Amino acid sequence: MAKQPVKVIQIIARMNVGGPAVIVADLMRSIDSSKVEQVLITGYCDSDEADYLETVATDIKATRIAGLGRSVSLVSDIRAFFALVAMIKKIAPDVIHTHTAKAGVLGRLAAILAGRKSKRVHTFHGHLLHGYFSGWKVKLVIAIEKFLAKRTDVLVAVGNQVKEDLLAAGIGKSDQYRVFFPGLVEPKKISKDVARQQFEMKAGEIYVAYVGRMTAIKRPDRLLNTAAEIKTRNLPVKFIVAGEGDLFEATKHDSERRELPVKFLGWRKDIGALFAASDIAILTSDNEGIPLTLIQAAQASLPIVATDVGSISDIVVHEVNGYLVDSEPAALADALQKLAIDPILRRIMGDAGRERTSRYFSLEKMCADHTELYQLLHR
Repeated sequence: MAKQPVKVIQIIARMNVGGPAVIVADLMRSIDSSKVEQVLITGYCDSDEADYLETVATDIKATRIAGLGRSVSLVSDIRAFFALVAMIKKIAPDVIHTHTAKAGVLGRLAAILAGRKSKRVHTFHGHLLHGYFSGWKVKLVIAIEKFLAKRTDVLVAVGNQVKEDLLAAGIGKSDQYRVFFPGLVEPKKISKDVARQQFEMKAGEIYVAYVGRMTAIKRPDRLLNTAAEIKTRNLPVKFIVAGEGDLFEATKHDSERRELPVKFLGWRKDIGALFAASDIAILTSDNEGIPLTLIQAAQASLPIVATDVGSISDIVVHEVNGYLVDSEPAALADALQKLAIDPILRRIMGDAGRERTSRYFSLEKMCADHTELYQLLHR
């Protein structure tokens, strides 16, 4: 008699364009369905967010629950909670796997109330301990996560520093954690010359790509200040920004006012082509989990300059495939200058980054890690 696949519910608050949505969609799409049967439950994106299921992963089916998204509302959250309880009772999963903070809280509490013997897994795609809240709010987040960790079978962290930060806060025990790096599909090969034509990039200029949401934690203001520093040094460097968010218009206006060498593309589907056309990748965040955009940049053989936060150090090895620096714009500009004036250094670091991603950040490895975990929990 053939062994039945493990039945897994994936619960995520919303599938807005970003790392968690990409990871969940790839798990849904790529794990062998004869081994793991998956159901995706998610909420709706806000009006200022692009929905990954509608714009990119149109092949992924999902059950939508109103109130599960980003916005916090007591009435909507309670309705979403009881809808989750009903879904869990109906599906009777072997494993309930939650992603993102809000879905982690509502999903795990719903699993407890549903009274089933389902194993509980939660993935920290980052955390809210630094840069999001302060004072009592951080203490409340920690208290909630401590409570839920005691009622979760396995805690997954997307990077080593994410795990260490959570343990330092007293969330979970070391033997509860697994570190599963995100895995991405190998990008299609695109000629640099063809890609540059697509983005109207000029010969003789060095292009630095920033891909990410225009929101406070990502520090677009720091990006502009770095561009200003580069401008004062008279380097032939241009910045290309792909992404939107609540600070998009203000950041664009500020850049234009200061006449900075920055071009804003808005939200784009063709990130692979953008990285293929560029020379360097940059990230200026105050906090990160493990940003998929930097994995994509390394896949495209780009050296990376980034603030040394979160688990970026799992992707970027300092002075091997890029530079990890402090948050000062001058430090970011210094690293960019080293790369801008030395094409051989760019090539060496870019090749090292591509090799690292193929070893540690493959889609096959990510799917194998999750499949093994689900099967282990189902024994």
